[in-house]
Amino acid sequence: QTDPTRRPSPSATVEEYSCEYDSRKFYALCGFGGVLSCGLTHTAVVPLDLVKCHMQVDPQKYKGIFNGFSVTLKEDGFCGLAKGWAPTFIGYSLQGLCKFGFYEVFKVLYSNMLGEENAYLWRTSLYLAASASAEFFADIALAPMEAAKVRIQTQPGFSNTLRDAAPKMYKEEGLKAFYKGVAPLWMRQIPYTMMKFACFERTVADSVVSVLHKEKGSSASQVLKRLGFRGVWKGLCARIIIISTLTALQWFIYDSVKVYFRLPRPPPPEMPESLKKKLGYTQ
Repeated sequence: QTDPTRRPSPSATVEEYSCEYDSRKFYALCGFGGVLSCGLTHTAVVPLDLVKCHMQVDPQKYKGIFNGFSVTLKEDGFCGLAKGWAPTFIGYSLQGLCKFGFYEVFKVLYSNMLGEENAYLWRTSLYLAASASAEFFADIALAPMEAAKVRIQTQPGFSNTLRDAAPKMYKEEGLKAFYKGVAPLWMRQIPYTMMKFACFERTVADSVVSVLHKEKGSSASQVLKRLGFRGVWKGLCARIIIISTLTALQWFIYDSVKVYFRLPRPPPPEMPESLKKKLGYTQ
């Protein structure tokens, strides 16, 4: 998951990997990894997300995280903490599919548009642009389920299930009911995703390069195998807990899928020989 201009050699692909980089199977498996990483993690934190939403909508009643859990358990029982799990799982699975799958697509697309030298020089901007483009489409996929989830969690008496909520929303407002929140989603998710992917890419690349300097006899692929990639203010604390937990788990699950399916991992970005000559680094 580094500079896409540097790809594994064909022999390495045959021997070590289950598919070729930039192939349909590669993108499909990346998308599948995104489904698992986003769908499972967001569903796992539904109780905390529910309490956060309650704190934002009714701060007088839900005064804090622990108080929010206490009030919810008292009024709705343990089942009440799972309210909204279905739209969360479906919505964020679709978001993960687009976020991680399209990121890999846009990363290669923009790299080819820039050319080898510019892709290296502007690699951080490339990561930012690719992740922003992917998240744009990911949020369109997420918006309908996010709208249903918010209705279920924050409007008492509206509905307790997606099966009931979706038809009711469509009957009341039509399709616009499902996409009214897409602009706020873009404003929230796109900057977060840009930082998330760019920081991850640069951290991984710098880590691998650092290890390579220490272990001069090791190849990049060997080092990559050893390192892995396992790395209104009401409700802010809950939000911080949610995002930090989700981000760590998402990268762990996504990378585990890549390892399990033996997906190719390009070595860290390296200055092209043509650029080295232009800059006078080589004779």
